[in-house]
Amino acid sequence: MLKMLGGGGNGTFKPKKNHKDGSKRFDLHNQLTSTLGSGDLRGAVKLPPGEDLNEWLAVNIIDFFNQINLLYGSIAEFCTMQTCPVMTAGSKYEYLWQDERKKGSKPMKVSAPEYADYLMTWVQSILEDEAIFPTTDDAPFPKTFKTTVKTIFKRLFRIYAHVYHSHNKEIQELGVEAHINTAFKHFYLFIREFDLVDEKEMAPLAHLIKQIESKLGEKGRNFEEDE
Repeated sequence: MLKMLGGGGNGTFKPKKNHKDGSKRFDLHNQLTSTLGSGDLRGAVKLPPGEDLNEWLAVNIIDFFNQINLLYGSIAEFCTMQTCPVMTAGSKYEYLWQDERKKGSKPMKVSAPEYADYLMTWVQSILEDEAIFPTTDDAPFPKTFKTTVKTIFKRLFRIYAHVYHSHNKEIQELGVEAHINTAFKHFYLFIREFDLVDEKEMAPLAHLIKQIESKLGEKGRNFEEDE
C-alpha cells in the first residue's frame, strides 16, 4: 500500500494538484489517462496531434508531481535525517539545494528528506503561480516556461535516483518495486521524448535506463559515467 509523501511523519506532504474541470488541460489529462490504461507507455508520452506542446508539458508536470509525491511517500519513513543525512544517488552523486527565485540564494547541502520537502514545496509554488503556470486556456505561457520545466524534471529525476540507490531494499520489502519501475519507465520515456533532462544528469540511473531501452529493443545510451 503506497502512502502519500509525509507518511513517515516528516511533515512534507503536499496536497494533490488537480487539473481544472472543463479546461483543455483536463481533457488532455483524460486522454493521457486513457492511453496509460492501455499499457502503451511510449504512446502515452507523445504529443497528441494538433495539441500545444506547453499544454502537454503542463499536464504531465502535474501528473508526475502527484505520482512522485506518492512514490516517495512509500519510503518516507525510511528516509530520515539519520539514514540519509546528505541528498545523494550512490557514492558518486550528491545534490545541493538552491531556490534560484530567492535573491541571494546559494546552493546548500541538505539531507535527502529536506531536499524532497524543499523540492515539492518549490514545485507546488510554481504550479500555483499564474505568471509561470497559467491555468486558463486563453492565458499565454511565459517564454521561460520550457526552461522552468526542464529544471523541474531534472530535480524530480533526482528523487528517483536517490530512492533507487538508497532505498532499494525497502522498495522490495514493501512490494512496490514493480509499481515504481513502471512509474520511472513512464517518467524516463517522457523526459527522453522532449529532451528535458541532460544525459549527464541521468548517469546515476544509467543501468536502469539501459535495461528499459534494451527491453524496448533499442540501442542503449552510452553514458560517460556508470554507477
